[in-house]
Amino acid sequence: MFGKNRNNQLKTKYDQFLLDSINAAKLNWNHASETAKAIYEVDDETIAEVELAKQKYLFLYQEARIRNVHNNQIQPSVIDY
Repeated sequence: MFGKNRNNQLKTKYDQFLLDSINAAKLNWNHASETAKAIYEVDDETIAEVELAKQKYLFLYQEARIRNVHNNQIQPSVIDY
């Protein structure tokens, strides 16, 4: 009754923050994997960086699935110009 609108506003705000974080994590993962592909001799640190970026993205994606959050726009990393 009281405060229901505030809860919806907070949910909307943090859902959008989660979607923005997912987009940033996906771009970071793509950048890390492209860097690893461009390097001739990939060391353990580079492999760990790629795996860390991947796991961050997957964690945020799983959280969005649990919260039932949907994006109304196509993810920027999907569009190839």
